[in-house]
Parts: sequence; C-alpha cells; structure tokens
Amino acid sequence: MSISLFDSTTLGDLTLKNRIVMAPMTRGRAGDSRIANDLMAEHYAQRAEAGLLITEATVISTAGIGWIGSPGIYTAEMADGWRRVTSRVLPTGSHIFLQLWHCGRASHPDFHQGRPPVSASAVPIEGDGIRTPLGKKPYEAPRPLDEAEIAATVQDFRQAALYAREAGFSGVEVHGANGYLINQFLDSKSNRRTDRYGGSPANKYRFLGEVLAAVLEVWPAQRVGVRLSPNGVFNDMGHPDFRETYLHVIKELARLQLGYVHIMDGLGFGFHGQGEPMTLAEFRAHYPGTIIGNCGYSKEDAERRLMAGELDLAAFGRPFITNPDLVTRLREGLALAPWDDMSTWYTPGPQGYTDYPRFGA
Repeated sequence: MSISLFDSTTLGDLTLKNRIVMAPMTRGRAGDSRIANDLMAEHYAQRAEAGLLITEATVISTAGIGWIGSPGIYTAEMADGWRRVTSRVLPTGSHIFLQLWHCGRASHPDFHQGRPPVSASAVPIEGDGIRTPLGKKPYEAPRPLDEAEIAATVQDFRQAALYAREAGFSGVEVHGANGYLINQFLDSKSNRRTDRYGGSPANKYRFLGEVLAAVLEVWPAQRVGVRLSPNGVFNDMGHPDFRETYLHVIKELARLQLGYVHIMDGLGFGFHGQGEPMTLAEFRAHYPGTIIGNCGYSKEDAERRLMAGELDLAAFGRPFITNPDLVTRLREGLALAPWDDMSTWYTPGPQGYTDYPRFGA
C-alpha cells in the first residue's frame, strides 16, 4: 500500500491533516520579556499547513535560559502569551505542541546575574563561544546540579507542562537533544557523575525518566513527545557509549507509550564518528510507536523512509523558514525558496520571520 506525506493520519487521539511536521526552531522574537507575542502568532499561523507544528524551544525556568529573545513558559503571563499562538493555529485544523527546554551548560553567567549555568557535571562546552546579552563570550564551566536541585528542576518541567496546558497546546515535547540539559545527562562526555544520575545507561536516563514522569502527571502519554539526537555533536556532544545509552533510552520510552519520539536522523547535525551512526531502522526495532524523523530531508528522502516503515511523520526545519507554504510546494512540486541567507533569522522584528511570501505572491 502506498503511503504519502500528504495523507491524513492519527497521533494518539489527534487527527493530523498530513504527515508533515514543522520542526522546532529558535528564532529569538520574544524579546526581553520572553512572552510570546502577536508577531510570533502570525509566524506560526502562516505555517499551519503542517499537520503538526512544534514550537521553538521554550525555557521552563530562569535557570534554563541560554538564548537571547527565546520564549518562556514559567509564568501565567507567558501562558497567556502563548495562547495568542494556539488561538491562531488550532482553528486551521493543525495541532501544535510546545517544546520544553532547559539549556543547562549551553548558557553563560551573563544570563544568570553572574552565576554559572548548571549541568550534570562541571564540564564546559568546547566551542567558539556564545552570544550573551553583553556580547559574544567564551563558554564557562557549569556548576553540577545536586540531587535536590535535580528534583526542583523536574518540578519546573511539571509546572511548565501545566502552563502549556493552560495555554491551549495540543501537547508538549520534552527537549532531550542537541546538547541541552537533558542531553547533558544522557551523554557521558558531559556527565561524569558517580551518583545515581551517572555511569550506567539506566542512571544517565534517570533524569529524563523523572522529567517524563512529572510531565505525565499533567498530560496523557499520547500527548507527550521526546526529542533525541543520538548521533549529534551540536553543543560539543558525542561519546563512545552512545549506542548502548540510546538503546536503553528507546526501550524505556517504548514502555511509556508516548505520543511520539522525535529523532534527529543520520548525520544532519554532524556525527561524532565513534562507531557507526544510529539509524531510524535501529530505533524502529525497539519502538513500535510513532517516530518523527528529522534532519535535512527532501520530499523524496522523507517518503522513502515513510514507505520503509522507519518513520511515521517527517519533520522539516529550515525550509519552513523561507517557505511558509512548504506543504503546498512539496505536494505540487513547486520550487522552494532558498534558505541560505541567515542574516535576519535571529534579529528582532518581521524581517526574516513573517515576510517570506507564498509561492507566486
């Protein structure tokens, strides 16, 4: 039987009008207040051809901040701001999940009144620096969270999930990828702990498991997703025991019967080169539920994986920035606007955000 990206499908108890997902992409338009605004609502509404939209990463607490202008979801005012977005998207027949985010060590003291960011262990990112409110600066060593602080952070995720429900989202995605806090616990390169949160795959998974348990007190499992990047090097990740770790993680996630697992597929974010990269087929062998695949797909790439049964939904990121009507363009074989000019992607205002035309406009 032929399956198309443009077929409607189900995600738990939700009906999606197609199998195309708009991937989460930080765009920095929330300003100093970190409250979602009308400009952001317009941005998401323009792209509501996708069956599912996942919001840009949204910090769950002030401790989680590490990006200028990124939105938050830790106050009632922030929930009200996000309601502007959901009230524009849901009437189109699309669904929208909020991505819950904590930057961990991918931050800087300039975001925290001079205090160091937090992580699993005191291992700084090796990289060319981070853009802070006071300019670009080198990364600094984070402070390891103690067990009481881990428990408090878990509750921050729970409270953020509550605010997301109040804001009218269809569900939430827990960000466990791309070198941010949860990924920092999963990866032995950044996790040197000797307590019950470090060492074995089960211990490294423990923090993610506790976060999910807290979020599942708020949302039914079918309305919760998790994002993973098993092969990634973004934010200085990558470790030799990644396969053992992520096979343990995916088996644990399968037990929870979540709405989906969102996997950064193949080499789209680079590969650390320690063994062979993990594939969607490898995850499918252990995960019978919905898999969202993501990383630089063309329409043909995505449909090949769909037909092979490796993924159920295909996420597209950067093409959605410059092509708000991406679903129409893919379905009708129309040319895509290029997405190689990043000069205005993170600047304030509508330029490079809501000013990209639909095809022929």
